[in-house]
Amino acid sequence: MKKSETNPADDVIQPDPTADFAVGDVTHEGKLALELNHGGRGATQRRLRNYQVTMIGFCSGIGTGLFIGTGSAYTKAGPAGLFLSYFIVGMVLWCVMQSIAELATLFPTAGSFPHWATRFIDPAVGFSLAISYGYCFTIAIATETSAAAIIVSFWSDISPAVVVTVSLVLILAINLMSVRFYGDSEVIGGAVKVTCFIGLIFVSIVITARDNIGFRYWHDPGAWTNYDGITGPKGHFLGFLSSFVNAAFTYIGIETVVITAGESVNPHYAIPKAARYITYRIAFFYILGAFLIGLIVDPRNPDLTAGSYNANASPFVIAIKSAGINILPSIVNACILVSAWSAGNSYCWVGSRMILAMTTDRHLPQFFGRVTKKGVPYVAVITSWLFGPLAYLSVGSGGASQAFAWLQSLGTMAGLIAWATLCVCYIRFYAGLQAQNVSRDTLPWKSPFQPYIAWFGAIGATIILLITGFSVFIKGHWSTQTFISSYIGISIFIVPIIAWKVWHRTKLQFVSASEMDIWSGRLLEGEIEIPVDPSQEKRTWKRILNIIV
Repeated sequence: MKKSETNPADDVIQPDPTADFAVGDVTHEGKLALELNHGGRGATQRRLRNYQVTMIGFCSGIGTGLFIGTGSAYTKAGPAGLFLSYFIVGMVLWCVMQSIAELATLFPTAGSFPHWATRFIDPAVGFSLAISYGYCFTIAIATETSAAAIIVSFWSDISPAVVVTVSLVLILAINLMSVRFYGDSEVIGGAVKVTCFIGLIFVSIVITARDNIGFRYWHDPGAWTNYDGITGPKGHFLGFLSSFVNAAFTYIGIETVVITAGESVNPHYAIPKAARYITYRIAFFYILGAFLIGLIVDPRNPDLTAGSYNANASPFVIAIKSAGINILPSIVNACILVSAWSAGNSYCWVGSRMILAMTTDRHLPQFFGRVTKKGVPYVAVITSWLFGPLAYLSVGSGGASQAFAWLQSLGTMAGLIAWATLCVCYIRFYAGLQAQNVSRDTLPWKSPFQPYIAWFGAIGATIILLITGFSVFIKGHWSTQTFISSYIGISIFIVPIIAWKVWHRTKLQFVSASEMDIWSGRLLEGEIEIPVDPSQEKRTWKRILNIIV
């Protein structure tokens, strides 16, 4: 893209005919033009291919939470509690994904989330969502790099600082390259994670069949376990509630696939596909995974809560060791290491796009929205990455596990707040369509069962959000530290809203549905021709990828 030579004073970028892709709004003169900071448009370029977007959506939620974190939840909830919690939270996520995918298909904007909140709810909410969601994802870069250092210690006594340094350099280098290179790195990392998890599922089935385990642990100690010594139905129910937090942490991150809409070559195709296939991903990887854990591991196994953050704490690996298979733990650990690196890479990308979204809505100086010739928002990327070196604080101090726990809580809160807020965005958008007599049949893609699933997603996410720190309210279980870590995310979201309202002296009210902007920023059919090389689309490996995802 390059600035218009006819009127340099205009803050308008004209499509460069030599560029790979051009995208924009149709002007009154009938020419294509991309107007920055209007309708959520940024200066990034559409370089993410459909298969890259699909793979990002397919693997963004598969990480250390699924491989390792399920152990502690399983101990507290038991087989039935773990399975039901993953099923219910998966239903909430499905509703969220359907709602935001419709918005992303219609408005493929830079950063997406904060802009929708600004546009359909209130600018103060958009400002706050960018801070809370962006902050927790950028600071999680340090979490994943710290986890990588711990994982490497599984094989070697190399200094954790060296591992952290290598991880941070790789993350920065990948994010400063073309977004297409970032997409390919996610495809490679995702392929490793998917292959690993599919292998674990098959191994789990083999272990269950070979040892005739069946539903042994559903009978002894039982489908439900007692929570922290509390017996009976009360203890079973509390254990069930505790697993919600872990399930939410495991799922959070899948929704970030819609952020790719702003840099996708064809969001009208890629985003609806990601939304349609989310049902199978949730069922296969998460619900089936939770079910198999209940078959292969005793919830009373002390290794599940041993505190290690490598393969030794994975329920799957514990079952593999018990079956006498000794080589697989190292393989699984290597996959978890790739997962940690991939997650850190993804968090840096998401954080930078939240910063970019704040520039398009003029919540930050335009300096943060500067891009390279390849459309990479390098200032936003570096700003996001600067949170990563916080990982050095845990090196050699034994604080990595505590940092992981705190940041897991912050990330979970931020994700749940985002889920609820984004569903409200859709509800407000739906109200705007009705108020302005615009039929949803005119949209490029309609999500099913609306607006009911948006309401279900908003209410469900809010309920899960409020129960994340329930344990401190049990008699004799009060912990100030746990209370703060569980609910400080709500303050991080509310305080910026209040500050914005006070600073700008605006009223506490929704954007008017009848005056809501439901037009700008759209990528309409026929506006852009996306060049596709048929020989590229017919490659065997791409066909296989499409079958899988």
